[in-house]
Amino acid sequence: VQLQASGGGLVQAGGSLRLSCAASGRLFSSYVMGWFRQVPGKEREFVAAIRWSGDSIKYADSVAGRFTISRDNAKNTVYLQMNTLNPEDTAVYYCAADSRFGFRLPFGSVASRYDYWGQGTQVTVSS
Repeated sequence: VQLQASGGGLVQAGGSLRLSCAASGRLFSSYVMGWFRQVPGKEREFVAAIRWSGDSIKYADSVAGRFTISRDNAKNTVYLQMNTLNPEDTAVYYCAADSRFGFRLPFGSVASRYDYWGQGTQVTVSS
C-alpha cells in the first residue's frame, strides 16, 4: 500500500481545508486509516481514524466537532475535512494505514500500529 497525501496549504484562522489521502493497492475492510500531525520538536499526534469498512471513527479531543474524517471506497481515498482552523492546528499532517491491528483497543490512535505512511502535507494557519 502506498499513500499520497495532499490538500495542505496556508489558511487564515477560522478557515477550512480538506486533506486527501489517495491509496494505491487494495484496502481491506479491516484496515484502519488514520491522520496524524506533527510539529517540530514534538511527537506525532493522533488526529482522526476510520476503519475502511466505515463502522468505526475516532477523533482526538482537540479536533472533535471541527474535523471530519471520511472515505470514498470507489476512489480509494480518505479525507480529512478541517473547519474552524486555529493556529494550534499548524503542523505537517500525515495519513497512515494500519493493516494488522485494526481491532485492538484503543481504536486508531496508536501511531506505532500503523505500517504504511504517506509523505505528509503542511498545514499552516495564520492568526
